[in-house]
Amino acid sequence: MNLSQDNLSVQTTCAYCGVGCGVKATPNGDGTVAVAGDQDHPANLGKLCVKGSALGETVGLEGRLLYPQVRDERGSDALRRVSWDEALDQVADKWQAVIAEHGPDAVALYVSGQLLTEDYYLANKLMKGYVGSANIDTNSRLCMSSAVAGHKRAFGEDLVPVCYEDLELADMIVLVGSNMAWCHPILFQRIAREREKRPNLKLVVVDPRRTATCELADLHLPVKPGTDVWLFNGLLSYLSRIGAVDPDYVAAHTSGFEAALAAAEVDCADPAAVAKACKISLGALMEFYESFAATAKVITAFSMGVNQSSAGTDKANSIINCHLVGGRIGKPGMGPFSITGQPNAMGGREVGGLANMLAAHMDLDNAAHRDAVQTFWDAPRMADKPGLKAVDLFEAIESGRVKAVWIMATNPVVSLPNADQVRRALAKCELVVASDIIQDTDTNAYADVLLPALGWGEKDGTVTNSERRVSRQRPFLPAPGEARGDWWIIARFAQRMGYAGFDFAGADEVFDEHARLSAWRNSAGDLPRVFNIGGLAGMGRSAYDGMAPVQWPVLEHAGTGGTARLFEDGRYSHPDGKARFIATVPRLPVHQVDEDFPLSLNTGRVRDQWHTMTRTGRSAKLADHVPESFIDMHPQDALIHGVREGELARVSSQWGSMVARVQHGGGIARGGVFIPIHWSGQTSSDARVGGVVNPVVDPVSGEPEFKHTPVRIEQFRVSWHAFILSRTELDLDSVAHWTRIQGREFARYELAGRNSIADFSEWARELLGVQDPDADWLEYADRTEGMYRAVHVVDDRIEQCIFLSPRLDLPARSWLAGLFAEEELADADRASLLIGRPLKKGVDVGPTVCSCFGVGRNTICSAIREQDLKSVPEVTACLKAGGNCGSCVPELKKLLAETRLEMVADAPA
Repeated sequence: MNLSQDNLSVQTTCAYCGVGCGVKATPNGDGTVAVAGDQDHPANLGKLCVKGSALGETVGLEGRLLYPQVRDERGSDALRRVSWDEALDQVADKWQAVIAEHGPDAVALYVSGQLLTEDYYLANKLMKGYVGSANIDTNSRLCMSSAVAGHKRAFGEDLVPVCYEDLELADMIVLVGSNMAWCHPILFQRIAREREKRPNLKLVVVDPRRTATCELADLHLPVKPGTDVWLFNGLLSYLSRIGAVDPDYVAAHTSGFEAALAAAEVDCADPAAVAKACKISLGALMEFYESFAATAKVITAFSMGVNQSSAGTDKANSIINCHLVGGRIGKPGMGPFSITGQPNAMGGREVGGLANMLAAHMDLDNAAHRDAVQTFWDAPRMADKPGLKAVDLFEAIESGRVKAVWIMATNPVVSLPNADQVRRALAKCELVVASDIIQDTDTNAYADVLLPALGWGEKDGTVTNSERRVSRQRPFLPAPGEARGDWWIIARFAQRMGYAGFDFAGADEVFDEHARLSAWRNSAGDLPRVFNIGGLAGMGRSAYDGMAPVQWPVLEHAGTGGTARLFEDGRYSHPDGKARFIATVPRLPVHQVDEDFPLSLNTGRVRDQWHTMTRTGRSAKLADHVPESFIDMHPQDALIHGVREGELARVSSQWGSMVARVQHGGGIARGGVFIPIHWSGQTSSDARVGGVVNPVVDPVSGEPEFKHTPVRIEQFRVSWHAFILSRTELDLDSVAHWTRIQGREFARYELAGRNSIADFSEWARELLGVQDPDADWLEYADRTEGMYRAVHVVDDRIEQCIFLSPRLDLPARSWLAGLFAEEELADADRASLLIGRPLKKGVDVGPTVCSCFGVGRNTICSAIREQDLKSVPEVTACLKAGGNCGSCVPELKKLLAETRLEMVADAPA
């Protein structure tokens, strides 16, 4: 275990995005964990975003899956605790029977970028080398596979050529389809700090939405969704036309330029036509083109807005083309940069975790590569054709072609597109196995066998971040219950299947095999690949425990030294050593809006949540910023479609529907709506947006079109609105709409109903489970206005409260949340509860803006007015807001502008 100098903190890596920040975790001895940034880690240099800072709030055992369990009767909620032997025997027996009757392609694994590399490696080895099927895919298919395919087409291998330092060395940064300020805030703050030193560093944001990232941008291009290829084909044509080409580089190190340029010039030679197609001004387009052409050191960083598209691979290649044409690659401060979404999406790619890949960056469709891997593994039966990609896999399960599926560390009933189809598929599947850390998820409800895995803080292994940096995740907590590492589960299962080659004693031995395979037959005269960590092979347990973060390739002759940048010598991984220009023909999303579905749905993340909230949803700190799902749309569209801000609405597509609250965030163009991805059946009644998203995928990468689904919106009419704060969990299935939000020592529920309530008191007591007629129960009812509020007090502490109104004019939740921290409810507090507002001024801090320090909107606006604050640094000095991860800085800028404008308007003439 790698301990810091105080011999208490363990150096590990964050569990969230692909930035891969170093974390120092210190168990406090009372079940809690203190978390801080690791100043020695090159990815973050001691900084953490709010999600990373709140990791300590997520390590409790509430809701954990702690023991193997089986469901003896399909459709039943009853689960039976069993031993590991019985659980694994049941799974192995069923897999053997299915394979014997239907062949190896009738079973499948669906895994996750949350797995450690060692887990991923064994899962891939099991399926492709021993079961003999490539039916192993991953939720990384949903976020990074278009970038992978683009890299392989252009470079001959899945390679990210740049490093984080290049963001600080560039003179121009183009962010495409990336709300970096919210989704990768530590990287964004590196850019922000560099701009403070070098104000001439130009930042361009290409995004249909005006996001928090745009607040720092010199230029925002709000392109029409799906038109990125037009934009970058037009740039390629422009660069060629004005002579901003490096002909020597193109001739010596690339091929295919003429074909790519010819394809670009069919529709994109005229900047005016490009501007029209992208629905941006010609002036803004030319400013972008001219700046790119005039700047040698350009980084183009792209993320989900590029990848999650039916043309995602072409989008990636159209970006790469523009770097190849000027030789803007392989040198400090320049290059295309795919920003990874998950903590180990790249580690999964290293070991062949996708259905169309082999381990160690070898190709499944290459006979020599298959032979190399089979020989190294001494594998009995090698998969020789690609397996089913994520969306295809679940369609095959529903059709009966796949009889058994094992899902690891992911929640596809929430996260996949056309998610109701995933439900149907799992309901029909003969055997569903789920390895997870959480007992109750939307997916686990369909599992026949539940296997308890280790979580962050308990796992032991490695992850690889967006800049190819391999870091250790180290355990600092004991394994809870009978939970085991995923690598251990896979190895023991493989042994029950009768497979040799899985007798590993620890994660270090798995990593050693992975490192040795990366160097196997990896030479110029054999099967050369850039991915090579042979220098990390043979370390032994002690060196593995102490391994420092390092960027691959790490070559045997170089010891443990890493490599910051790739392609510095202009040599690529195609057989001729040249990069490929790819001809990309612009095309719109497959499904277009029409009269029945006139709006385009875009989905994505919010600042303080992650994936389906099975981890972040446990943190009260992270719940306050965006407590509910929402439908962000333009006010004019809301008016046309008869919905109003703050009220509930239903969004429907031909695949499904969901309900959330309408908001006007100010960043959505007409014709579009944005809905976050995080809410599931565990946290809301019907806010799961995956059921709405269309299942169309990119024909090359198989990545779904999460950024464009035709939808319609309509009112979700209700009779009343309410919220509950409760120390006990509630069953709200009888309520038309609800959302659960984690609070400190309580759960908050936002409700809306369609029923008429005859007796408020009786209804509230039944809903809250208060059966004692002598309970300390305070209530106020106004039947005429339809308003009601009640408080349940136990031992002078507030236990539960409920507030109801036919309108949205309900009391501030932040004030009431503060009362749950009180050991005793004062008489004044009882009075304020009955009248529905705090008696003291300043108690209501408003919605959270800075989650790191818990600073609310009302507090910030009051300080701006009272202290005459004029800048973000002044706000930070006064309130600390914005002083940690910085992800709230764009919001602080907006509040400063709005509040100071109000101050001017309110000033006496």
